[in-house]
Amino acid sequence: MTGGIFLQAVISGLSVGAVYGLVGLGFTLVWSLTRVLALAHGDVVVASVLMGVLVVIGRTPVASSPGVGHSVLLVVLTLAAGVVLAVLSYAVAVRPFLDRSRRSNDVLGWVAGTVTAGLVIRTALALALPAAAYAVPDALHLDQLTTSGVVDLPGGATVTVRSFAVFGVAVVVALATDWFIRASRAGRGMRAIAEDVDAATMCGVNVERLVIAAFALAGLLAAIAALLDAPAHSVAVDSGALLGLTGAAAALLGRLGSPRGAVVGGLALGVAQQLIATSSHLGAAWASAFPLAVLVTVVAVRPGGLRSGRQVVVE
Repeated sequence: MTGGIFLQAVISGLSVGAVYGLVGLGFTLVWSLTRVLALAHGDVVVASVLMGVLVVIGRTPVASSPGVGHSVLLVVLTLAAGVVLAVLSYAVAVRPFLDRSRRSNDVLGWVAGTVTAGLVIRTALALALPAAAYAVPDALHLDQLTTSGVVDLPGGATVTVRSFAVFGVAVVVALATDWFIRASRAGRGMRAIAEDVDAATMCGVNVERLVIAAFALAGLLAAIAALLDAPAHSVAVDSGALLGLTGAAAALLGRLGSPRGAVVGGLALGVAQQLIATSSHLGAAWASAFPLAVLVTVVAVRPGGLRSGRQVVVE
């Protein structure tokens, strides 16, 4: 691998990994407050943007570049759909299996509920969008930041300008989320719940309201991840399953419960995946399987990671 190709893989990997980090951040927020791993979260990511596409563009699998009005509408609908789907998944698939402290006391129940919620989302999307895959327009117009749409790298390689833009936007969103958790009143309440839900309740914290807010924030992050990631490739209605597992791997790799760790874990996964994809000895097939291998390995080697959710309150 030449130096130019290596640099191209790292930059592309940071772009992809930043999206993984946003998805992993959603997993971490939900886990910290409920001890539930939201297995339908990847389907929320894909469904949010495809619902926007359905309303703005229709069922046509080929999308042209939208105008300003359609772009704004697509962004608004995608963000709204992400929030609504995440909150609905909580109400239907998670809330029935929580105890009075809003913490999970029925692992089998929430696993079955969240898996079922993901299947329902996929089935509904398949009925509404019958094509095998859909081209999602770039509502943020990130490809148009330069005339050519690419940036030349040392060593003769090139990378799309979109890669830099996606990484920058995702990092800003992650930093804003971290600030919200640390500095806002709602964020302090979420930290209190994650640290000691009984003490938070005694201090007057509205646990139910903040748990719903955490799911809404996770849905918002999912929708932003979808707007950043979907225009880079065609999107199928079942694409969310793999994306969700990759986000879970990022959260676990970065120490489940740590917002910053989820982002770092996502970046590490993205870079490693792109390096594997450009390797002459491995290739794209191994790259696709890599996040799943990481997920299985982390769970097998560090099963206690599923009990480390308290980190959200102190970092």
